[in-house]
Amino acid sequence: MDPAALHELRVVEAELNERWPETKIEPSLDRIRALTDLLAEPQRSYPVVHIAGTNGKSSTTRIVDALLTGLELRTGRYTSPHLQLATERIGVDGAPISPAGYVEAYRDVAPYVSIVDSQSDVKMSKFEVLTGMAFAAFADAPVDAGVIEVGLGGSWDATNVADAKVAVICPVALDHAEYLGTDLAGIAREKAGIIKPESIVVLASQPAEAQQEIMNRIAEVDATVAREGQEFGVLERTVAVGGQLLKLQGLGGVYDEIFLPLHGEHQARNAALGLAAVEAFFGAGAERQLDVERIRSAFASVIVPGRLERVRAAPTVLVDAAHNPHGTRALADALSSEFSFRKLVAVVGVLGDKDARGILAELEPVVEELVLTRNSSPRSLDPDELAGIALDIFGQDRIMVEPRLDNAVEQAIQLAEETDDPGESVSGGGVVITGSVVTAGEARALFGKEPA
Repeated sequence: MDPAALHELRVVEAELNERWPETKIEPSLDRIRALTDLLAEPQRSYPVVHIAGTNGKSSTTRIVDALLTGLELRTGRYTSPHLQLATERIGVDGAPISPAGYVEAYRDVAPYVSIVDSQSDVKMSKFEVLTGMAFAAFADAPVDAGVIEVGLGGSWDATNVADAKVAVICPVALDHAEYLGTDLAGIAREKAGIIKPESIVVLASQPAEAQQEIMNRIAEVDATVAREGQEFGVLERTVAVGGQLLKLQGLGGVYDEIFLPLHGEHQARNAALGLAAVEAFFGAGAERQLDVERIRSAFASVIVPGRLERVRAAPTVLVDAAHNPHGTRALADALSSEFSFRKLVAVVGVLGDKDARGILAELEPVVEELVLTRNSSPRSLDPDELAGIALDIFGQDRIMVEPRLDNAVEQAIQLAEETDDPGESVSGGGVVITGSVVTAGEARALFGKEPA
C-alpha cells in the first residue's frame, strides 16, 4: 500500500478516535439523520439488504455481497468491526475501499459532521460518522445495492436510517449485555427494529422467545417473511477439502452442488440465509429461480477472513473471531466435526466486557491445552485474570499464560507438535486462535495476511 496514503489514513483514524468509540452509545438516530439529511440522504439512492442478529452477521453480509456481485450488480458493503484495517469496513465491488478512498470519504463528510456536532449536545460517535461515510461513498460510486451490517442492536443503530428492501435477521443470542440487557425477547425486539413496512424479512431459526418478538414486528408493519426450515434451508451438507458441499432449498427451488469455501454447519446455514436474501432481493420465488451456475460460481468466491480461517499448515493454525458463547459453540462444533487433530491447542485472548467463562466452557470439550494471552485493545482482559477463570474449567495442568500474542502463538505451535508417540500416524496437531475480533485480526497480521 502507498505509504503516503497509509499515513493520511492514520491521521483520519486519529481524528475519528477522538470521538466516542463503539463501546460508548447514546441511543438515538437524531444525529445520523441530521447528517444524512445534509448529505441529501445518500442511503436512499440504492436498495438495501440490511443484516442484524447476534452471530453470523459479517459472514452473511459477505455471502450476500458475493452473490449480488456474481449476479453482476455493483455492491457497497458495510461491516463492523474491522479485523486489521479500517478500510475493511467500507467495500465497493467486493473489495475494501482504498486508504485514499477512505480518507476522501471522510474529508467529504467532515464539514457536514461539524454542522451536526454544533447543533447537538452529544457529538457524533465514530460509528455514526463511519456510517455516513459508507452511505455517501456508495452513492458516489454509484452502487446498485447496499449490503449493510448492523453495528449493535437494530432500532437505534446508526445504519437504521436506511430502509431495507430485504431485512435479514441472523440468530439472536446474548451478547453486549451492558447495552442490550439479558432479556432475549427484548434483544430480539431491538434487532427486529430494522424491519420496515413493505420489506421482505429473511429469518434464521431463532429461540422461541426471540422468534415471537420478531414475528410480532413483522405483523406490526405488514412485512413479508421467509423462515429458515420452512421456506428455505440446508438440505444436505458434506464436508469437503477447503470447505463444504451444499444442497440448498431456496425460495426459487433447489440449488445443488454448491461449494462453500467455509467450515462449519453455521456457515452452511449462513449460506442458505444469504441465498434467500438475494432471491428476495431479485423477487425470485416458486416461478423464478436465479441462475444456478452463477450462484455456484459466486459461492465458490466467498471470502470471510477470521472465521475458521487457515493461516498456516503443519501444524494447522486456524483463526476465528468468536467472541461470545454462542459463536464459540459453533466454532467448537466445527472443530470437532470437520477436523481430526491428534491434539488441539487454543490461544485465547478475550475483551474484559465479554463472557470469558462462557467462551472457555464451550472450548473445553474440544481443546486439550490452552494458552491464555491478551490483544492490544485497552479493553483486553488481563491473561492472569483469564487464567483464574479458566482454572476450574480446564484445571491447572492444561493452562499456560503468555502475555504477548506472538509468544502465545509460538508456544501453542510447540505444544501442538509435541507427542508422546512420534510414530503416530493419525492427523497432526492444530492450533486455534480465538476469543475476540481483535485477537483474530492481530493473529492474521502475525501470519502476513492482508486486510480483506
